[in-house]
Amino acid sequence: MKLLFTFPLALLLVTVSLHAECIPGHNAASRIVCNATEDLDQLFNASDRGVPLDLLNKASCVIVVPDLKKGGFIVGGEYGRGLFSCRKPDGIGWSAPGFIKVMGGKFGLLIGGAEADVLMLVMNQDGMRHLLRNKVQLGGEVSAAAGPVGRNVSAMTDAELHAEILTYSRQRGIFGGLDLSGSAILEDSDLIYEAYGQKRTNKEVITGEVQTPEVGQPFMKTLTRFSSRK
Repeated sequence: MKLLFTFPLALLLVTVSLHAECIPGHNAASRIVCNATEDLDQLFNASDRGVPLDLLNKASCVIVVPDLKKGGFIVGGEYGRGLFSCRKPDGIGWSAPGFIKVMGGKFGLLIGGAEADVLMLVMNQDGMRHLLRNKVQLGGEVSAAAGPVGRNVSAMTDAELHAEILTYSRQRGIFGGLDLSGSAILEDSDLIYEAYGQKRTNKEVITGEVQTPEVGQPFMKTLTRFSSRK
């Protein structure tokens, strides 16, 4: 009888441990990290409709913005907060995470509100340098294009091949490219302070020898699992 009760209990403990890897805390940084970690896992595990892993392996930085909000009638706008990490100088492994917010507005027929999980792949060092400024304009200072989905990247257009940032979205379970032209990526000093417990800049975090804080560990473990260039 003891064995009959022990096995289900052990199975339950294993199940709980798998889902307890990222437990949101009381501050915004913790909640955003957990949501971004889940998004990262789903965006790269979406079989034939996911983000191409070949592109992730070529990327210099990865940005995840969970729950980007878009809304309005005639005049639309975006707002979201997220985090990112960049390749270490030797190309192996990833930096500690920085934190950003996305703000902007575009004219267009956007009836009602929408919410999407957003992933951006920064494809070269120029894009990374732009990202480490306090503010960068997508489609202006840095070229951006909706990224291709699926495991085959041979169908990439010329615009996608030359874009510094490729953008993706997941909305109501549907994956696809996303046009964020006109939006701005800004450093989120409040989230940085919450995560690191002191004032830092994204440039200090990404290019310095900064250790990943405990709150950022789940995101970094998931990102490393998909691509570490070992």
